[in-house]
Amino acid sequence: MPVLDLKRKLSILADAAKYDASCASSGTSKRDSRGGKGVGSTEGMGICHAYAPDGRCISLLKILLTNYCIYDCAYCVNRVSSNVKRARFSVDEVVNLTLDFYKRNYIEGLFLSSGIIRDADYTMEAMVRVARDLRQVHDFRGYIHLKLIPEASQDLADEAGRWADRLSINVELPRDESLKALAPEKDAGVIKRAMGGVRLGIDAAGEKGRRAKPTAFAPAGQSTQMIVGADAASDGEILARSESLYGAYRLRRVYYSAFSPIPDAPGRLPPMRPPLMREHRLYQADWLMRFYGFAREEIVGPAENLELGMDPKLAWALKHRGDFPVDVNVAERETLLRTPGLGVKSVDKMIALRRLKRLALHDVGKLCRRIESVRPFIVASDWSPGGLTDSAGLARSLTPAPQQLELF
Repeated sequence: MPVLDLKRKLSILADAAKYDASCASSGTSKRDSRGGKGVGSTEGMGICHAYAPDGRCISLLKILLTNYCIYDCAYCVNRVSSNVKRARFSVDEVVNLTLDFYKRNYIEGLFLSSGIIRDADYTMEAMVRVARDLRQVHDFRGYIHLKLIPEASQDLADEAGRWADRLSINVELPRDESLKALAPEKDAGVIKRAMGGVRLGIDAAGEKGRRAKPTAFAPAGQSTQMIVGADAASDGEILARSESLYGAYRLRRVYYSAFSPIPDAPGRLPPMRPPLMREHRLYQADWLMRFYGFAREEIVGPAENLELGMDPKLAWALKHRGDFPVDVNVAERETLLRTPGLGVKSVDKMIALRRLKRLALHDVGKLCRRIESVRPFIVASDWSPGGLTDSAGLARSLTPAPQQLELF
């Protein structure tokens, strides 16, 4: 087997990591620099690898330790039966790449995942060593996200939490039976126990922090990823699973990744990827559940899919026209958050401003992105939509041909 140089390894293992979407650094804080001598920072701008919920661009070196894998997950390009070019980094190579890229101002941190080599503990121990060496040997203060292997020991998971800002464990598929059929080496129960272990570690660190000096354990929390479209699960099922995961494990984020057909895929997988707009609508619905006060059943039924041609908040509003228009000068925050075209920041600014004056339509226009989306659903001091909310063409006029995808 030919020996690959570092540049070729990086090309293979960075490309292999692109299928994992559960990569963002929201929720962390800058680590103490101990006199300013530490290396790295979670602040600032750089090459874009991920976005925080506040829109801040986070630059991360996103790679696999190796794309060798003893598992044969049907949907994974790196499965043992896949005919792909293989490569493997050493621990020192990942550490040195991270430091070199950071010092060149290419990145602000590291996202590290891996295929399974030899066994789960062997692979997880190598990933933990990367994080430990960065922190202890090189005093690295940048962001680190480690992908936990569910089958690895709890001791290794606990140590990973001490060095990483965020941990993630992918549930992979919305249905447990689909995971059993498509990923025979993986077990939904093992995945859930591993996620529960991370939650216990985070909760324990929080309890210690209330009594004494805070204990660092995955301060940016944990996240997961579900593949969309690899099985027959509806959007309603997917969001119900997310709702359960948020409640049971206090996840910071569920990521949705549209299934992408891979070379030499088994015939039991779909031949085509689902529309990317489906993935986008799931993110919008997820946002509604987490930040806008919507229950999952208000957005979509258990066996239903979200409308591809309309964002879910607008779809809900058109089904509940009796709740509109709302008066922006007196409406409660919860009511304003359900108004199409108004986001969390614009609503909070609106509430602050109306303490000083009565809001006119142009005031609202200054605080939202597209006043055309808002006008049919609000009353202001100088504006009433009249019969606009009942016009037959309202849905069509508010859903132009899609261009740049965005959240609300």
